[in-house]
Amino acid sequence: MSVVAFERFQADGRELVEPALERWLPTEAQAGPLAAAMRHIVFAGGKRLRPALVLLGAQHVGGRRQDALAAAAAVELVHAYSLVHDDLPCMDDATLRRGRPCVHVVWGEGLAVLAGDALLTLAFEVLARHTPPGCPVGAMVVALGEAAGWEGMVGGQVEDLAAEGQVPELERVRRIHAGKTAAMMSVSLRLGALAGGAGAEETEALARVGRDLGLAFQIVDDLLDVQGTTAELGKQAGADAEHGKMTWPAVVGVERSRRDARELVEGALAACPPGAAGAVLQALAQSILRS
Repeated sequence: MSVVAFERFQADGRELVEPALERWLPTEAQAGPLAAAMRHIVFAGGKRLRPALVLLGAQHVGGRRQDALAAAAAVELVHAYSLVHDDLPCMDDATLRRGRPCVHVVWGEGLAVLAGDALLTLAFEVLARHTPPGCPVGAMVVALGEAAGWEGMVGGQVEDLAAEGQVPELERVRRIHAGKTAAMMSVSLRLGALAGGAGAEETEALARVGRDLGLAFQIVDDLLDVQGTTAELGKQAGADAEHGKMTWPAVVGVERSRRDARELVEGALAACPPGAAGAVLQALAQSILRS
């Protein structure tokens, strides 16, 4: 399956996820500027990669994508919250996200913090309220909490801030990437597998695939920050170097970074359990490496 075919898979997933997000997010009539700020980031044209992984996980284990829809929306809401908070002046101090002004630029820092809080809490409400009966919703809530919290994304962000301006170390970069990016990509496949009815062994195997693909994805993202343009990225190019971020290319260089990303992807695919969406996973790998 080609990269283009994976993009079609993503597009099909967006057709499911977008209406669900529209239904479950508050409207401006309900919550005024808070809703406007939440919608500003959620509907800013993201690729919906993490929701696609949730749907992919369910399909791979023989489940129904519809049963994983609430989980797909939940991971996108968590991702959106993280972008709002990452962009704040006290964090990465960005002004542009997905080609648009950041939430705090439009509505101020206070409302941006609260919009992020509202997106995060809404994610768990959606997951618990809209996951179909029969799915292990308790285990799904725990998995998302672990991936998004101190053990995962938040912990990775803490490590990222602490590492700014320090001498780059590969294992420290790996820990940062494992928390900030790989944890959420791993839990996306995990949630899909759980919604699809997979057993423990198959679920864990898919979660490991997601972890390694997430590490590769972040290495490629680090490379794009070095080599891409602001217009291409939809955010400020060169921001990592400007803020003294500890990145993979800063430690091992561009060529080694490309090789490491490729090896992570190849290892993930080799370890992937057999399933209905194997060809889509292959196409996802191609998509990550060609980003």
